[in-house]
Amino acid sequence: MSNLSDPVFQQLLGGTFAALALGTIAGQLLKRRARSEDARATVANMNQRIKAWWVMCAIFAVAVLTGGIGSIILFALLSFLALREFITLVDSGRGDHRALLIAFFLALPAQYVLVAIGWYGLFSIFIPVYAFLLIPGVLAVVGETENFLQRTATIQWGLTICVYAISHAPALLFLDIPGYDGREALLLFYLVLVVQLSDVLQYVFGKLFGRHKIAPRVSPNKTWEVS
Repeated sequence: MSNLSDPVFQQLLGGTFAALALGTIAGQLLKRRARSEDARATVANMNQRIKAWWVMCAIFAVAVLTGGIGSIILFALLSFLALREFITLVDSGRGDHRALLIAFFLALPAQYVLVAIGWYGLFSIFIPVYAFLLIPGVLAVVGETENFLQRTATIQWGLTICVYAISHAPALLFLDIPGYDGREALLLFYLVLVVQLSDVLQYVFGKLFGRHKIAPRVSPNKTWEVS
């Protein structure tokens, strides 16, 4: 049985798109009724989130429709964009260029190739072992030792978050998991659903009940309450 012919998967995907459609309609109605600046800002933020969920669901659907290789390409592109965004947020100089080239054009594609061929034993350690050893070696050869540990850790951390972690999502479509032959997309769907529900619920409960900010300088909308 393929992922698309699985009735459970069809119901879950259809229910998700239906919920997004209802959310889009509700967002547009709230946008028309909002009067205060705070209300308009809240509704605008909610509509931006709904648009982002539409994009993520569309990417997920395309990944499933195009099969495993399609998902590899899509998630590899996502990793590339995430890593590029990560690097723009940190300080980097000319001495880091070779290490960054290795991160973008060697470590990233190699990680996804290993996922695609199902070499679990290697793709699970390729970045945290081999890439982590290669990056400081390349930086040392360049000869710029200023802030060496900080620069090394920055690139390693970017690879961990943006490539290594993300690559495990499409790996769910390739791993031989007992009881999920032909239904691997359900595992990926569950992962995405849990993450997005967490985002939705923290936003809703933060707006409805949140009063005390956890870290206002880092994330001003994150709050906590006690009963």
